This record gives sequence, structure tokens and C-alpha cells, in this order.
Amino acid sequence: MAQVLEFKLPDLGEGLTEAEIVRWLVEVGDVVAIDQPVVEVETAKAMVEVPCPYGGVVTARFGEEGTELPVGAPLLTVAVGAPEGASGSAASPSSSSSSSGKGSGSGAESSGGSGNVLVGYGTGAPAARRRRIRPDRLDRAVAGAPVSGAPVVEAQVVEAPVAEVLVAEAPVSDGPVPVVSPLVRRLARQHDIDLRRLAGSGPDGLILRADVDRAIRTAEETATATARAAQAPARSQAKPSTPSAAVAAAPNGVAAAAGAERIPLRGVRGAVADKLSRSRTEIPDATCWVDADATELMAVRAAMNAATGPSAGPKVSVLALLARICTAALARFPELNATVDTEAREIVRLPGVHLGFAAQTERGLVVPVVRDAHTRNAESIGAEIARLTELARTGKLSPAQLTGGTFTLNNYGVFGVDGSTPIINHPEAAMLGVGRIMPKPWVHQGELAVRQVVQLSLTFDHRVCDGGTAGGFLRYVADCVEQPAVLLRTL
Repeated sequence: MAQVLEFKLPDLGEGLTEAEIVRWLVEVGDVVAIDQPVVEVETAKAMVEVPCPYGGVVTARFGEEGTELPVGAPLLTVAVGAPEGASGSAASPSSSSSSSGKGSGSGAESSGGSGNVLVGYGTGAPAARRRRIRPDRLDRAVAGAPVSGAPVVEAQVVEAPVAEVLVAEAPVSDGPVPVVSPLVRRLARQHDIDLRRLAGSGPDGLILRADVDRAIRTAEETATATARAAQAPARSQAKPSTPSAAVAAAPNGVAAAAGAERIPLRGVRGAVADKLSRSRTEIPDATCWVDADATELMAVRAAMNAATGPSAGPKVSVLALLARICTAALARFPELNATVDTEAREIVRLPGVHLGFAAQTERGLVVPVVRDAHTRNAESIGAEIARLTELARTGKLSPAQLTGGTFTLNNYGVFGVDGSTPIINHPEAAMLGVGRIMPKPWVHQGELAVRQVVQLSLTFDHRVCDGGTAGGFLRYVADCVEQPAVLLRTL
């Protein structure tokens, strides 16, 4: 008999705990092959196509497009054929439970699973430890309604067909209540929940803590709605409402104008919000800035790109030159290529420079990282920046390409602005900001002239260094911009 294998959202790495379904790549009833991508999800780091380690017929999908699922929540179920050589009769219950007890590794062997894995699941190795998921998040994911009447059970492998998940109240029964955990009983007793009225979502109708938590939330929401309904007539009599004074109270108590749009902070936007908030909370930052004459730098770039013959090569961008200047400056001022270990109360100076650069995309702000930038020349850095920028625009950056930076270069001049006080990309210690390069009056060799001027700003963590070090770094960068020959000392 066919077996139904439940595929749960795997751990996608880099400490990610949830992902949003962007697009389903299969429908219920489709036949999928081993390692075939079945869903495209968006994490806080990147867009990822998730392959299914089982081959068979899709019997259920969990969650519509736009639904956010925690790691470990069911994604879909796949019905696979009976193992080769099995008898035509149905497998016995004991053999089914035995198969379930072997974990994902044995299940994969019987279904011809692959050894091609993501973090947290696999079909050719013992099951990895799973992180705990908050019950409320798992409830929302599971209650997101499977597309078909496929089963949802705790075991990885079950015989088909099996009982459907019950989320509604069950008829009151005089028999024993299907609860095993004393914790679940105590939780229900503390909140006056009648367990006889609950339909368990566990195997054989077993009532789980998630079921009780759901019932508690439902009771609280009902009580809140009843209280608001009772207060509404009194408020309307005491103070007539007018269109101009209409205000809707938000759940957290923040007042908002009627008709205000609420946009969830999730995905890339949520990750950016969390990181910037943490940076502002934890890092005592300071900013210094300086104007620099970039005329000579622009002339050098033009000469590089105009070269022909054996000395010709790929075009070099201004950002690539500034990145190379940053790596030279960090070699002179390694205090800024560091991070702070708050628990150990130590400054950790990092041996290599992994240079991040801010890139604005349709999905929001991302910071791809050029690995080992201190070992690269301007041409190599430019090529890597171009490659990562293209991946960012198409949403194909992997989490590894968006993490591990030690210093960030932010070229906000592309937005047509001169200056900024950038927020440090936590847990780094500094960020260099670059404004637009534009013609301005400038005193050059004792005379007033029109020169290409740029504003440079450095935001730094005051814990890793004092203003003298930060000022020295910024001055060296400005000197290299004004006199690119200074870089010849380190080439």
C-alpha cells in the first residue's frame, strides 16, 4: 500500500526560523521526482527553491502563497508507492509503526529518497535535531488549511489513508479524554478549558498542547470581542463619531487613522528592521565626515577604462575603486575591521576583510558580501560586485552571500544625495558612506576652480576605537580619493 510522507519546512541555515511561501511550484495531484523543487520561499536572507526529498504524488499542500511558516511546520505530503517486492496485501499496523519509528533516514530508503539535503532534513542520513517551535506559530501554520483532505500527523511516515486533522470542537464524549501530557491537563484546567470539547490534532485524536493553546486564544478573542461590542453603544452615546475624528485602535494600543494600511514587517523588510533596531540599541555609534576632491580619481578611472591593447581589461567602476581604497585603509587601521563580543566584553579584531556593499533591490535593501576583499585588486573586486549585484536584482542571493561581512561600503550617492549618517550593519564596527560626485567650486592649487567633489562619512562603533583612529581612517580614504597615487604604496 502507498505510504504518505510528510515533508516539513527544513532549516534553511544561518539561524533562520521561518520563511514565507512566495510561489508553489506543484499542485495537489502532481507527480514529483526526488529533489524536484516544490515551493519557492522567501527568508530574511534570500529567495530559496525548496526541493522535496521524496518522489510520488502530492496529496496536500499546507499554506497559501504569502503564508509565513516556522521551521518544522508541514509543507506538503507525498504519497509514494509501496517498496519494491512488497506483497499486494496492506501492511500491518505494526509494520507501519515500525517504519515510522525509524526516522527520516529509513523512510527515505524505502521511498528511494535522495541524499541531497538542506540543513535540518535529509533522506540519506539520520534526522537532524529540530529546533523548538513556539506552539502559537506552529498552530498558525498547521491551521492554515491544507489544500486537500490529506492527513497531518506527528509521525514522519504513516499509512494512507489516515484521519484528517481536527481543529474544530469535538462532540462532548463521556469516555476518557485523549490526553497524555499532565502539562496539557494542567494548562487546560488553569484556563477553564473543557478537554472533552476539543478535537485533538495528534495521532488518533490525541489532544496536544497546541490544541489547548488554540482554544485559549479563541476564548480570549471571543471575550475581547464581546467586551468591545458591549462598550460600543456606550461610546457612541457618550461621544458621537464624525468622519474626521474616526480613529481605529490598534491591538498594541497605537492609534491609527481609519482606513490606514498595515504592512507586516517580515521577509527582507522585517530582517532589515530587526538588524537596524539592534544596531541602534547595542552600538554607541558616532559619525565623522569630510569633503574630498575626486577629480583625480575620476581621471584615473577614465584612463583605466580607455586603455587598449594588452593593458586593456574589464571596465572598473567607481565603487570598485572605493572598495579597494577601503581595504587599504583597513590594513592601516585594523581597529575598524572588528566586532564586539558583548558577553565576553572583548573586542574581536578580524584577520580578513569581507566587504559588504549596500544594494537596493525591488525586495528591499540587501548587503551582499565580497569575500576576502583584502586579497583582491580593484578589477577583481569590481567583477565580484557586478556578479553579486546581478544576483541581488534577480533575488537569487544565497544566505551565505548575505552574511559574514566585517565592514560595509554604502554608496548612497546613487540616490542623488550628498551626505548621510548610516546605521552600522550589526555586528560590524564601521560603515563608510559615499555621497554623489558632482561639480563644485573648490580651491585647487591656490585658485578657485570647478572640481568633482564627494562627501565621505564614516560611522563607527565608539567601543572599538576613539575619534583619532576613525578620523585617521577617513582622512586616509580621502587622501586616496584626492591622490590615487597614494595607493601605489600598497599595490
